[in-house]
Amino acid sequence: MGDHVGVQSFSRQDRTRFRAKVGRCLDALAVMLADGTFDVAEPRLGLEIELNLVDGAHDPAMSNARVLEEIADPAFQTELGRFNIEINVAPRPLAGASLRELEGALRAALNAADERARGVGCGLAMIGMLPTVDEHHFTEQWFSEDPRYGLLSQQVIAARGEDIALQLDGSALSDGGSRETLDIVCDTILPEAACTSVQLHLQVPPEEFAAYWNSAQAIAGVQVALAANSPFFAGRALWHETRIPMFEQATDTRSQELKNQGVRPRVWFGERWITSIFDLFEENSRYFPALLPVCTDEDPFEVLEAGGSPKLAELRMHNGTIYRWNRPIYDAQDEGRHLRLENRVLPAGPSIPDVLADAALYYGLVRSLTDADRPLWTQMTFDAAEENLHSAARDGIEARMYWPEVGWVGPRELVLRRLLPLAAEGLDAYGVDAAVRDRYLGIIEQRCLTGRNGATWQRGAVAAREAAGETRSEALHGMLAEYLERMHTGEPVHTWTS
Repeated sequence: MGDHVGVQSFSRQDRTRFRAKVGRCLDALAVMLADGTFDVAEPRLGLEIELNLVDGAHDPAMSNARVLEEIADPAFQTELGRFNIEINVAPRPLAGASLRELEGALRAALNAADERARGVGCGLAMIGMLPTVDEHHFTEQWFSEDPRYGLLSQQVIAARGEDIALQLDGSALSDGGSRETLDIVCDTILPEAACTSVQLHLQVPPEEFAAYWNSAQAIAGVQVALAANSPFFAGRALWHETRIPMFEQATDTRSQELKNQGVRPRVWFGERWITSIFDLFEENSRYFPALLPVCTDEDPFEVLEAGGSPKLAELRMHNGTIYRWNRPIYDAQDEGRHLRLENRVLPAGPSIPDVLADAALYYGLVRSLTDADRPLWTQMTFDAAEENLHSAARDGIEARMYWPEVGWVGPRELVLRRLLPLAAEGLDAYGVDAAVRDRYLGIIEQRCLTGRNGATWQRGAVAAREAAGETRSEALHGMLAEYLERMHTGEPVHTWTS
């Protein structure tokens, strides 16, 4: 969720000063981009996985502070809700066998963390939306202890001027079943805590950032269709990747009237292809008022004149409260500064091999599409890319989406016939070992051939339990127990039989 912010209130003068500081940071960024003074390292993989905590009954466990104390590893951190934690993977080269080595390291870290968590009556669940979360878990008492989270919620509600309405029409869980509907009201942003994701980072040279961002936007729908793992929320069977619309709604600062006026949402796909990373930061500062207007004493131009790398704290703080599905990141350390692309569309889980297979597909595709002679984004409208994302979130691996030179196509056919070879070429360009490439892209291939991802498995398991006479609550709890057993085996989801 970003930098620590203490308990405080904000005045009108704070907001005015913050806007001016963001503008000065933006000017300094423009100078740095013009000078070309950014670090350009070999391609590196960065990874964050958000996790849920569950108790012995497989309900949310509101114990992240205690669990983190037991884990005692700085790679694990708090997240928004008391039933969330996050693991951050230090950046590592993409080349060679790095992905395969990361699989082993992640499994060891998560197994160790789960063992420590079990010592205090909790377990880790790597899943897009915890199916046993409901409206009772969205009250203010369940924010993590860091005051930033409650403060952010207060600012969102204040900007909105009313409570948050969560509304969504789902699809029938089984043939002949009725369509399920969500229509609830919350007075906090805690429904966002139910949306747990995998976030992929890639350090990008400034001159190539626009091409990488455009590529990532173009494939977002494909990513979500194949990886969907969030079919249940608050006891309802909704979209295959319900996390997408729920995240959009849970942090929406707009009243209905502002929506009617076309005011942009803070969870934002965007509205156009870009030509520079500056476009994104400029849009963020131009269109969105501050939620956390915390100012520092740094003058970025003084730092630049002294030969240093400014932190651009205000720009980074503001950027962190605008939730683009592909987000630009500026980061600076004593030794230099760099730019990263943060991909945020993927849900957590179902297994570590699945997570790394999704990562391999993403990194391979964005590299291949960026290197293409004729960019993909010159062949499709931006609106088509956005519609692909929401179609994929709604219907998952059986969605229909638009693709240049193909027309309307299902993601399984599209990936098998066109995108897997492109992803392989991209991974080859990064220097990924052939055996590693084939392992993870092979998982994607089998997911397409079987038509089984996390969402289809969860929906099938709950439908079968209900057909056997279980209530919805019993079916969700029982499915989650079975899911966690399979998650811990480390076998990819396409091998999970009913």
